[in-house]
Amino acid sequence: MMNYNKLAFDFSPAPIVVLSNRHMVEMNSAFALMFGYEREELINHSIIKIFPSIEDYEKVGNDALQSLLQKNSLYYSDQRFMQHKNGEIFWTHTHGRTLTPEDPFKLMVWHFERKEQHPLITQQKLTKRESEITQLIVNGLTCKEIARKLSLSHRTVEVHKANLMKKLGVHSKQELSSKIIIQNSLTHLE
Repeated sequence: MMNYNKLAFDFSPAPIVVLSNRHMVEMNSAFALMFGYEREELINHSIIKIFPSIEDYEKVGNDALQSLLQKNSLYYSDQRFMQHKNGEIFWTHTHGRTLTPEDPFKLMVWHFERKEQHPLITQQKLTKRESEITQLIVNGLTCKEIARKLSLSHRTVEVHKANLMKKLGVHSKQELSSKIIIQNSLTHLE
């Protein structure tokens, strides 16, 4: 007899992971694909493996735990940066549900949705090209590397970078990256 629940989980187009104490104990293929791994490379590993930094991992974990405990809620949702196996950092909207409210991280189910733009980029009304360049800067690419990737001249990328830095009120590539990454803590959803 066919197990429709397992079939629905395994083949859902929505990336889903089951965590036990922040370790990935089950996931569907859409989740592994989203992060560029084979299932076997993630199963029974800490979810820190797909965070851009230990600091992000700790902050998101603390925020989620405090929210679940303080609100006595089964659900938590936020927006955050995550990291692909190839090193690319990208913006996600996540939704989690604890199955053990007395100890929220004991067993949770999470859904991830990749977003194309960080909310700060949308708020500042950046052009499409400025948004692309900002995302590539956050991923550590130089202006020359961005120019090659987008088939632009190095000078054109520098002009776009100068414009977006002016719009965001920053003076260096590091400030730009920091401002975008720090904004993730200000855009958590209730």
